[in-house]
Amino acid sequence: MNSKKVDRVFLWTTLSLVFGGFFLFLSASLGLLAREGGASFESVFVSQIVLGLFLGMFALYFLSRIHYKYVRKISFFFFLLGIILTVCVFVPGIGFAHGGAKRWIDLRFTTFQPSEVLKLGFVLYFASWLAAAKDKVGTFKGGTLPFLALMSIPAILLVLEPDVGTFGVIAIAGAGMFISAGGKMSHMVVITLMGILSFAAVVHYKPYLQERINTFLNPESDPQGSGYQLNQSLIAVGSGQIFGRGFGQSIQKFGSLPEPTNDSIFAVASEEFGFAGSSTIVLFFLFFALRGFHIAGRAHDRWGRIAVIGIVLLIITQSFINIASMVGLFPLTGVPLLFISHGGSALLFALAEVGIILSISRHRA
Repeated sequence: MNSKKVDRVFLWTTLSLVFGGFFLFLSASLGLLAREGGASFESVFVSQIVLGLFLGMFALYFLSRIHYKYVRKISFFFFLLGIILTVCVFVPGIGFAHGGAKRWIDLRFTTFQPSEVLKLGFVLYFASWLAAAKDKVGTFKGGTLPFLALMSIPAILLVLEPDVGTFGVIAIAGAGMFISAGGKMSHMVVITLMGILSFAAVVHYKPYLQERINTFLNPESDPQGSGYQLNQSLIAVGSGQIFGRGFGQSIQKFGSLPEPTNDSIFAVASEEFGFAGSSTIVLFFLFFALRGFHIAGRAHDRWGRIAVIGIVLLIITQSFINIASMVGLFPLTGVPLLFISHGGSALLFALAEVGIILSISRHRA
């Protein structure tokens, strides 16, 4: 194994997304802070700048400098920590509810979303299990059943919150890891069918999911109610036309567009920079994924390859789900656009995940 420099192309792609996204976030924040009863400057600053950007860049640097074998050694304990922290959201006085969902822990000075720990912990531990299982992965008893058992843990916790969007991201990442490690496609088809049936059952008992699917299928049915966010997002995206209104010039963010710094930040970017700017964001994420898979292909060992695939799928799946939901190609999920949306814990862990990939790129074959 050669200890080399980190993959600079991947690093600069990430930094471009982070710092380009930071300016988009600042512009979107003007609309949020101008609203009566909107978020205070202190809460936005602490969460995004201190918890997200500052600590995130430190985590990226630290994890890129250490050998990734140490990350592998603690993968089970990190996954266990994610489970414990996610359970804490249901504890009165610790868990923090917003918008009808308990997804946050109240740290007094800011809030923290433990599902970020759960996501990364699942990928790291699942990579460890797949690397150890080797030939057993292709069997039903030794591969598919353990995969389903392991996947059921985040499924139960996140559906109870509820946070079906985050579970969907984990499920797609897990499926990609399973196939890349030697899992059979025929088994994956069975798992997918089981997943569809399970999701249908969850939708039946979760009215808010029924509402989101109905809005996705017919966004004009209730433009002032359930379809309000999607319709306002489409107005923002459409009004940007080819080159946009210009930086800071979005109109929708000042009152019409819900969550301009969170779920709807891509709509703000599209209004200010048009089709050209929004397409550039999509292309950067695509290049991020391609370069990440390139690093996976050159990883020194099986764990490194599978872990990079899982982390890249976590980031790219969540980001594209957010973008697709803002233009009406996917139901609204509430997951943020990574590196760009407001969410200190999401940014912190996204940068930490990049640090792990950079460490694997440093110790490549």
